[in-house]
Amino acid sequence: MKALVVEDDFASRKLLQRILQPYGEADVAVNGLEAIEAFSKALEEGTPYDLVCMDIMMPEMDGQIALKHIRRIEKEKCITSIQEAKIIMTTALDDPKNVIEAYYKGGATSYVAKPIDKCAFIQLIKELKLIS
Repeated sequence: MKALVVEDDFASRKLLQRILQPYGEADVAVNGLEAIEAFSKALEEGTPYDLVCMDIMMPEMDGQIALKHIRRIEKEKCITSIQEAKIIMTTALDDPKNVIEAYYKGGATSYVAKPIDKCAFIQLIKELKLIS
């Protein structure tokens, strides 16, 4: 599995990277602009990301906008919904407005509340059939 962790908070970024590393490559980006750049580059190189874990609230470009850009890039490249990257948005526990925006309107695959529970997170990526 190839994953991209998009998180401006160092501790959260390192936690997700540590959780994902046993299952494959886990690259990092610190904001939405870097996420779009990394996502596009991976597609161009023929090594797309299977999973993107992205914080909703980030400087320079937030996760909501980056999510929409990524889904637009996939459409432009004729990537079907079955082939598209699984995108899990990470958010503060009491953030229903942003969860609705990302999950129902933005095309996110799922969302996880912070602080991230390692066991629940691994179970989610198993349910998404990214690991066994």
